[in-house]
Amino acid sequence: MRIRLLWKLLFINVLPVIAVILLVIWFAVDNLASQYFMALMNKYDVPVDDIHQMFLTSIHFYLIWAAVIAVVLAFILSFVLTRKVLRPLSQMTIITREVSAGNYSLRADVRSRDEVGELGEAFNQMADNLEQVEQLRKAMVSDVAHELRTPLTNLRGYLEGLNDGVLPPSPATFAMLQQENLRLVDLVSDLQQLARADAAKAFLKRESLLLSDLVSRLLTLHQLNFHSKKIRVETLFSTQEQNVSADQDKILQALQNLLDNACKYTPRRGWVKITIEPLHKAMKVTFENSGEGIAKKDIPFIFERFFRADRSRSRDGGGAGIGLAITKELIEAHQGRVGAESRDGVTRIWIELPI
Repeated sequence: MRIRLLWKLLFINVLPVIAVILLVIWFAVDNLASQYFMALMNKYDVPVDDIHQMFLTSIHFYLIWAAVIAVVLAFILSFVLTRKVLRPLSQMTIITREVSAGNYSLRADVRSRDEVGELGEAFNQMADNLEQVEQLRKAMVSDVAHELRTPLTNLRGYLEGLNDGVLPPSPATFAMLQQENLRLVDLVSDLQQLARADAAKAFLKRESLLLSDLVSRLLTLHQLNFHSKKIRVETLFSTQEQNVSADQDKILQALQNLLDNACKYTPRRGWVKITIEPLHKAMKVTFENSGEGIAKKDIPFIFERFFRADRSRSRDGGGAGIGLAITKELIEAHQGRVGAESRDGVTRIWIELPI
């Protein structure tokens, strides 16, 4: 592709320009210069037939050689410059083949700030995103396998013990089997919720809602959970709050995920603060809680599926890492945004919904 494009550009930029210039000069010599030459010859009574022909032959000879030299020089310069311009495109072609083969480490060498340079930067950004997606995909497959392996291994052990007579078929044994089975059911339920969140854009039942009403309803349901950990809950709802057009069930699910996280990761005798405030053509809900916080390097990934900042956490202690991913999908289905920050032992996670 590079060679074909190179030759096309050379043909367009060199040959037509030289040909037009040559024809213009040829016409000027044959018509204007020759007429002026003959007028001079007639003025001084000089025979013009042979001299005129010698004049035209000489001019045509040097004109042809000048055209040849101009074509060669123009070809060399255009070849060098065009090849330099097309080098990033050639690199991107090679890198595209590598990316399609699974190698995401290569990047185009961008040295200019023109349109080709902008294309190279956009291409590198795309390669970065693809590499990140691939890493998250591998991590997700590994996490799903891990989440499934633990309860399945436990179930296998218990069933083999029962079959071999090592474990007695007691209520306690069946309770452990039921617990492991519920862990699998919960994981499958999380995956189903994530799938429904992915398809939320096509199934939104919008209605006018006050976010403060939804948050208050959820706080009432979670009152015992906060009370058991002696967590102090504070709310700050703006008096200028406006209704949002949203699907109530999906927004409730997103808010509940954030409230569950706030309760789960706030230490005993800690605090949680929920703020609702108006923005320009949007309403913002912020969940703020005390605790260990989230590492700065992990903040960009907490809304990714199956991502957990502490990879050693079990599902019982930290979940499968799907809740925030579901929240992100549901909020973005409403053309909203999500965000997070963590510093000085305080974590803030917020959502923005258009009015």
